[in-house]
Amino acid sequence: MARLLEIKNLSTHFATEHGIIRAVNGVDVTVDEGETLGVVGESGCGKTVFALSIMRLVPSPPGRIVAGNIFFNGVDLLRLHSEEMRRVRGKDISMIFQEPMTSLNPVLRIGAQIAEVIELHQGLSPGESLNRSVEMLRTVGMPSPENVVKRYPHQLSGGMRQRAMIAMAMCCNPRLMLADEPTTALDVTIQAQIIELMNRLKEEVGTSVVLITHDLGVIAEAAQRVAVMYAGRIVEYSAVDTLFSTPLHPYTIGLMESIPGIDTRERQPEYLKVIPGTVPPLYDLPAGCSFQDRCPHVMSVCREGELQLREKEPGHKVRCRLYE
Repeated sequence: MARLLEIKNLSTHFATEHGIIRAVNGVDVTVDEGETLGVVGESGCGKTVFALSIMRLVPSPPGRIVAGNIFFNGVDLLRLHSEEMRRVRGKDISMIFQEPMTSLNPVLRIGAQIAEVIELHQGLSPGESLNRSVEMLRTVGMPSPENVVKRYPHQLSGGMRQRAMIAMAMCCNPRLMLADEPTTALDVTIQAQIIELMNRLKEEVGTSVVLITHDLGVIAEAAQRVAVMYAGRIVEYSAVDTLFSTPLHPYTIGLMESIPGIDTRERQPEYLKVIPGTVPPLYDLPAGCSFQDRCPHVMSVCREGELQLREKEPGHKVRCRLYE
């Protein structure tokens, strides 16, 4: 498959009163045409800032992309002028934001918000754009789309708002879609419907997807490759099947073991495994491995030097002293 997105040494920092927060710290990933890349990790690991960096929506100040390249279809997005990036954003690259209720404009009707994107990027008239909005809502399985376009965001359920966000993201048939926690705060039935919908649209349109989540079950259902993030860095990177069959990094193994099992005993709190400790503050990362204070296999060498993401097996990379 052709390479669509290639990110090299991406670093995004925030200036705060405590110091420089390295939210994204030297990230390297690729996404091929028609592929879904899952990005997984606990809250605060840098997943959302990673997606906002691709869209060049990092609030500045205090945030700033300080290093790296984001090659989209061979063009470095970081070298584009603001007006050129606006033409790419929404048309060639779209984003489903984490919380639709705060991402949708509360004073505009759903139809007007979707039609605005269509009118801007496809040059259709207001009437044609509104008709296209109804078609897109129908495509994403929205009940009574003719009525929904007349409603405001607060009049829709969480699942309906998420479908409206997906319709807005897909209305211009983008080549790349960034989905930031698209199933958060939805019940499991609606979660399954949203994942099925995204998979179907990807197959029909050929859109590549960067799927950001903390839910490994969602990754297993939707992604072909996965990047595990911790403290702003990729600590493991592989095909999904490989990650679930042979996880290498102690953090990845900890995430796997913290998933409740089917057995009744394993569902009791005293039987659930947890990763001890907390993520270190991103303005004061320790030398060496950022996971050292929580790792059951920590060695003295883990507290020294800079760790690189190394290929342990073909297509399976890990950032850990255990495999050097």
